[in-house]
Amino acid sequence: MSDKNELLLKLTDVSKHFAGLVAVDKVNIGVRKNTIHSLIGPNGAGKTTTVNLITGVLPLTSGTVEFMGEKINGLKTYQIARKGIGRTFQNIKVFETMTLLENVMVGGHQLTKMGVLNTIFNFRGTAKEDKLLKEKAEYLLDKLGMYHLRNHTMKNLPYGRQKISEIARAMMTDPKLILLDEPAAGLNPSERAELVAVIQKSHEEGMTFLLIEHNMDVVMNVSDDISVLSFGRLIAKGEPNAIKNNDEVITAYLGSAFVKDQSEEKNQP
Repeated sequence: MSDKNELLLKLTDVSKHFAGLVAVDKVNIGVRKNTIHSLIGPNGAGKTTTVNLITGVLPLTSGTVEFMGEKINGLKTYQIARKGIGRTFQNIKVFETMTLLENVMVGGHQLTKMGVLNTIFNFRGTAKEDKLLKEKAEYLLDKLGMYHLRNHTMKNLPYGRQKISEIARAMMTDPKLILLDEPAAGLNPSERAELVAVIQKSHEEGMTFLLIEHNMDVVMNVSDDISVLSFGRLIAKGEPNAIKNNDEVITAYLGSAFVKDQSEEKNQP
């Protein structure tokens, strides 16, 4: 069993300034190993910017990002990915004319050893790597309940399935941590339920997630820990029950309607 008190990812006084705008202001977050940690807050709070700082898409203005005890800020995006961090994106990024299987396989190509020249002249080596990628992608699709759809063209799949395919693609590199940027955005209730099941099953098998999400039914159902950003500042962190009863979080983000809904749900027989 994993020690859930062990920090897999640690942000210390992380800040990002764009000219005169402070997008992220001295944020401290610790993601414990084998947990689901949600990062929530209103639009423009700095959530996606924080993910981009973790993954090297943006350079930090100040602070440090550590992964498995090693400082990773300053590394290139592909170097951070190879350390064991995968991610999905807020805006879905799929190849619509390719099959589901091919889309998932793309996620593993950064780990292949065949360069451009070898791909041209070493057909046997290329075929061997493609076979390994195909087998791994098929394994992941089977685990996520989508093996039967492997040969379907992406544009013909429901939006919810496309979203889940991005998680499968992120898993192709065997990451120790996956950053999910609003995976439930645009999904209907049944698709959200399927997504939650996929996340929980993967978590039970040892995966750690950092989840950015606006759907509070998803956040409250899956999270071990929650951090709340508002205007780039961390205003609260803790377990779901503590967060949904935090006055500052209610004022800045959740709103009184959420509290009322929670109270009515609790009082239902």
